[in-house]
Formats: sequence, C-alpha cells, structure tokens
Amino acid sequence: MQQPLIIEAAINGATPKAMNPHVPRTVDEIVACACACIEAGAAIVHHHNDDGLLDGRHATEPYRKAWIAIYARHPQALLYPTMGGGGPRTHIRERYAHVEELADAGMLRMAIIDPGSVSLGPLDPDGTPAAIDLVYQNTFADVRYMTDVCRARGLAAHVSIFEPGFLRVALAYHAAGRLVPAKIQLYFGGPVLPFGLPPTAVSLDAYLAMLAGSGLSWMVGVLGGDVTETLAQLAIERGGHVRVGLEDYAGPHQPRNEELVAEIVERARRSGRAVATPEQAAQLLGVPRV
Repeated sequence: MQQPLIIEAAINGATPKAMNPHVPRTVDEIVACACACIEAGAAIVHHHNDDGLLDGRHATEPYRKAWIAIYARHPQALLYPTMGGGGPRTHIRERYAHVEELADAGMLRMAIIDPGSVSLGPLDPDGTPAAIDLVYQNTFADVRYMTDVCRARGLAAHVSIFEPGFLRVALAYHAAGRLVPAKIQLYFGGPVLPFGLPPTAVSLDAYLAMLAGSGLSWMVGVLGGDVTETLAQLAIERGGHVRVGLEDYAGPHQPRNEELVAEIVERARRSGRAVATPEQAAQLLGVPRV
C-alpha cells in the first residue's frame, strides 16, 4: 500500500499581485491563505515575506506573526520559510539567521537546505534567457553550515534540487549519515524558467534512478509551469509527493492556492491514494514532534 500523498502549498514566492491578485503578501493574507490550503488538503505550507532573493537578511518577525495565527488554528501544520541567495554581499550566517531564530523560538520543525547554485531568470520576448545577473548561490561551505544547523537543532529539511548536481551533493551527505530527515524537493523548469530538467517522465526517471535505494521521500514541483498538468499524476502513481502553489504556477488562469491544492486532492482520490494530514506527513518525513 502506498504512503499517503503529501501536498505542499508554496503560496507566494516572488509572484506579484499584478500577475495574480490572489497571491497573499500581507501577514493577514498569508494566514488566511495558509489555513485555507491546510483545510483543502495541504500538509506543508511554504511562503516568503517581501524580502527578495538578493536580500541577505530576511526578517523573522513577519514569519513569527503569521505562524502564531496559523498554529492557533492548525497546531500540527508544517511551515517553513525561504532564504536569500549568496554572493559577495552577504554570508550564510546572515542568510540563515531567521531560520535559526525561528527554530530557537520553538516555531520551526523543518528548514530549507539548498545544496547548490543555479542561474535563474525569465526568457526575453525573443525566447532567449534574459541578460540579468541573477545567480542563486550556495557554496559547499554554505551547504555544510545549513546541514550542521539542522542537525544541531533537530530540524528536518526540505532539500531543494534545481539541477542533478544538487542531488549528488545531498546524496553524499545522506551516504555519510549527515543529512537530517528530509524531503527531497525535485524542481523542474517550466516553459518560462529555463533551468534544470524539463517536467517530463524521462526527467523524473533520471532523478528516481539517482534516488534508488536511498529511502528518501521525494516531491515534484514545476517552477514557471503547471505541475498539475505535467508531473503530478506520475508522482501520485509512483509513490512521490506534490508541491503546488502560486510561487510556482505559470499558466493561462489566475487560480487561488487552495484551488490548486484541491485539484491534487481530487487526482489522488481518483487514483485511490489517501492524502496525508500534517501529522501523517510529519511522521513520514521524520519531522520532530511539536
């Protein structure tokens, strides 16, 4: 029997309201949206504040305020924040400070570990990658810091995989017994974000071949595309998990986050696969108890 399906809702990211008016940006909007997603079937909620990818220090207080309200309604919810990219203007202690502060305040059970670097940006109107200087950078030293913080504080991890090399680094830590309980987040590049592997069955097979024998849980997400129309069904059928949300979505409609969650719940129902509660997801992923 397959494990219950874990659904993650990535509810905002850098997506502006000009692109979709349903994107939650204020603390109150984030609270309402997160709760709606959990009630629709999401076990994990990921969100950003208005700090940008190039901001080294991300504010702790907006997360704390939102999470107090979310936990009041859903005390078992799994919540985790983003982090800023690296580079000469900042350092990993600054970039990870809000993660450590939230963990030390007893509000965080799962943190982000991003084990590599990748160029990110949209396409120009002529179809070529935009000429911008944007690299999401994480050195091997940064990765060591993140993994050490998670191990020291007893946190589970969302491990972001943007490229196959990211997964090789994560698997090296896993083989050495130095990776905390983790969800391996396989990101695929949609039509408007030219990075990584495309969201196809062949691409998923390549990652699953790398993961074979590891015992690690995996989840699919499509950045700059639509996971529901590409990889969601394959993940449901093969025992993986699914991330949806307006951080990732690029398509012809302007859905709400909870609607995207509900679509995955319906696909799971039609496939005969149960949907995990936050408590079940925490148990499956090895997330420490509240």
